[in-house]
Amino acid sequence: MKKFNVIIVYNKENNKILMCRREKEPYKGKFNLVGGKVEQGEPELYAAYRELQEETGITKNDITLTNLMNFEYLMSDMELEVYAGILKHDVKLIEELNKLYWIDKKENFFDMEKFAGEGNIGHMLKQVEDFKDKIFNA
Repeated sequence: MKKFNVIIVYNKENNKILMCRREKEPYKGKFNLVGGKVEQGEPELYAAYRELQEETGITKNDITLTNLMNFEYLMSDMELEVYAGILKHDVKLIEELNKLYWIDKKENFFDMEKFAGEGNIGHMLKQVEDFKDKIFNA
């Protein structure tokens, strides 16, 4: 099974979410969460921190990630792991491929014209809000 991850990063004030604008399909031109591929045999949490650092420059010292949920796509033989965390302090972002943006968390993340994921981002962010005490105090 192929594994991928997405990471929900909140700024230290917890009022913005870090997103990228996709440069390629699927969802080219839409905002998406950062993340990437989990390598064969790689520990999942390690992969989340690695992808986060590669795509944004944010390190394990800057944020504590919590595994929020996993989606298993049986017909595609794929699993998507979702992590969330809040920055401990301001961080200078370093872009890899996709341009990075801080998006106000009051945005309508179910807007499929603007955001990737068929509404899944909105669902994930609702879960973070529902369990924010467990996630941010981990």
